[in-house]
Amino acid sequence: MCVVCGCGDTTADLDYGAGPARVSVPGMSQARAIKLEADVLGANDRVAAANRAHFAAHGVTAYNLVSSPGSGKTTLLCATIEYLKRHAPALPLAVIEGDQQTSHDADRIRATGASAIQINTGKGCHLDAPMVAEAFARLHLHSHAHVHDEHAHDHHHAESLLFIENVGNLVCPAMWDLGEAAKIAILSVTEGEDKPLKYPDMFAAARLMVLNKTDLLPHLDFDVPQCIAYARRVNPGIEVLLVSAKTGTGLDAWVEWLMHPPSA
Repeated sequence: MCVVCGCGDTTADLDYGAGPARVSVPGMSQARAIKLEADVLGANDRVAAANRAHFAAHGVTAYNLVSSPGSGKTTLLCATIEYLKRHAPALPLAVIEGDQQTSHDADRIRATGASAIQINTGKGCHLDAPMVAEAFARLHLHSHAHVHDEHAHDHHHAESLLFIENVGNLVCPAMWDLGEAAKIAILSVTEGEDKPLKYPDMFAAARLMVLNKTDLLPHLDFDVPQCIAYARRVNPGIEVLLVSAKTGTGLDAWVEWLMHPPSA
């Protein structure tokens, strides 16, 4: 005990995620927190399942892009759209942008000529399935004829693409299913290679990790193999791509992955 103030061991850590609910809510028991989460996520997942069926009926492959703020999601999206305009100009695509406020990112997407809908979440720290359902209904992808041949959309080739850029946050979006084909975690090399260990739920939920801003690697102390090893420690099956949205390095492999999505 500290002889000055009488406090306990100042070297001991506190872990508020160690209980059954893995979260601490003031005034709420662990059992109540678990029940509340199950109710809320259950309602969301029902809409997510409807979204998934709706996307399939329209021949849409949807990707949920998740990251911390400043990872370069929007810049990567703009570079991807420009790439697709050159190499697959007939491919329909659209973007749903999630932020707490402003339409800055949606405006950047629209400047490429792509269709984009902005969702402002206010105090919300993530997108949910009902938000995505409402936004999708307003996009031109929704006006495409339904696909009636059950083999027409077989996950081997994307007929149209929907990018959902989630709110910049490596915690909350991890547990919210939007109806996407896959979550894609974008990690810039300016952030530190230990992010997969610090935010394991997000990287465990992701099918693919994109290491972005690789053009900056010569100027940084970032251990790429160690980062990949950390990601595979929490998710042994995660795939990894190295990309620079600025120089275009890695865009070929990135677009190939998007166009031929992995099996669920």
